[in-house]
Amino acid sequence: MTRRFVAATVCLSATVAFLVGLVVAGTMTPAPAISATTERPLIDRVTQSSRALLPSTSVSFADIAEQINPAVVSIDATSRGGTRARRRAGGAPDVPPADPFDQQPREREGPRLGTGAGFIIDPAGYILTNHHVVEGAERIVVRLTDGRTLRGEAVGSDPDTDIALIRVESPRPLPFAPMGDSDALRVGEWVVAIGNPLSYEHTVTVGVVSFIGRKLFDSSLDRYIQTDAAINFGNSGGPLISARGEVIGINAAISSRASNIGFAVPINQAKTILPQLKDNGRVSRGYIGVMLRDVDRDLQRALALKSANGALVQDITPDSPGARAGLRTYDVIVALDGEPIDGNDTLVRLIAARPPGSKAMVQVMRDGRPMNIPLKLAERPQRDRRVASAEQLQAPRGTLLGLAVREVDDRTSARFGLPAGARGVVVSGIEPMSPAFDADIERGHLLLEINRQPVRNIGDFRRLTDSVRPGDILTMYLYKPELNQRALETLKIDPR
Repeated sequence: MTRRFVAATVCLSATVAFLVGLVVAGTMTPAPAISATTERPLIDRVTQSSRALLPSTSVSFADIAEQINPAVVSIDATSRGGTRARRRAGGAPDVPPADPFDQQPREREGPRLGTGAGFIIDPAGYILTNHHVVEGAERIVVRLTDGRTLRGEAVGSDPDTDIALIRVESPRPLPFAPMGDSDALRVGEWVVAIGNPLSYEHTVTVGVVSFIGRKLFDSSLDRYIQTDAAINFGNSGGPLISARGEVIGINAAISSRASNIGFAVPINQAKTILPQLKDNGRVSRGYIGVMLRDVDRDLQRALALKSANGALVQDITPDSPGARAGLRTYDVIVALDGEPIDGNDTLVRLIAARPPGSKAMVQVMRDGRPMNIPLKLAERPQRDRRVASAEQLQAPRGTLLGLAVREVDDRTSARFGLPAGARGVVVSGIEPMSPAFDADIERGHLLLEINRQPVRNIGDFRRLTDSVRPGDILTMYLYKPELNQRALETLKIDPR
């Protein structure tokens, strides 16, 4: 028994020693040599690339909130009422605040209280907020983070950009928020919103920049920053803050049709008009009285233009500086006082930055010929922020264009609100998912020209459209009653 036990023990010990030897031998096996030209595994290359792209330190939203929150204020704006309720971002139950899609504000009797947010930009007590937060207010009350309640005074307001400047008096300097550079903002950057959604004061939300330059009310001035940082009723006037801890926007509007789609006015727009708000209480902008559009590749091809740069004149306001100077429809403005114009936004920005009464030299291309046209700027009228929507109905199918038209008569003019003596054919139907549908042509639009050829009746329309083929591009010159202006739309004929 003892001998058998000793033998088993010896065998087991030998087996264990053999296995241990194998493990040790494996760890000591030299690795194969790798030449300098051997490609690294994909996972290694991806890891190294990711390390190069990611910042060495992550963003601390807590630090940002701690830094900026003391400069964020709550604003109560009260008026006696008796007029149409304004769109504002507050706790008021009657009107969805700061919503570009709410177009039917209701009448309301008695005093009205609107709440919103703002942020201090100067130790002397200057506060930026939205125009619609304090519009028509007869009493403004500002609450600070230290618990103090101060009376606010309206210094200046600009409905066109929805920016207002108010001020409070304080015996000691107030904390203020640094303003950044919204022009340096990029889509995908982290942002922080602070405000009073649903009257929950100093609520902090986080998201990213979803889009830059969104047009909501006025295609010429609007450059809204779109974000998915949660913005709700009461956030209006509060700051939108970059990951660097600088204010890059003023929260102004939300979409009622989707969650987490909010909009902020770029802070650079506010910085541009601050001197006028402080000194004059309002903003004066240069104005030439023309409606413009960018020259895209389709329009360039349809009108046989030499370049896609410039702003094309598609309508001219009667008795405006542009009309008096002799600007015409289809003129392409390529420079202002020698400064090149790459598109509509550039020209509007340059004109709006000049004082009314100043003179300018506009360089245009007219029918392929360069011309210099001097003009004197007027003051830009404040815009109507209402956005109308035209009736949408299905139209007969079967045409390459996807639209049906009819002659203009008294009944048609009255039905679609066309001006007296209107000439042309009226769009009576649009086929869904057609070229006309994609070109933003709507039922009730008055078709005036096709490829610069007048359309006086159905015969002209058929003559100009019967020969179109897939791949052709037509330039439609239309009068849009809902906007009370004329516009150019390019219609690209796709294969059916």
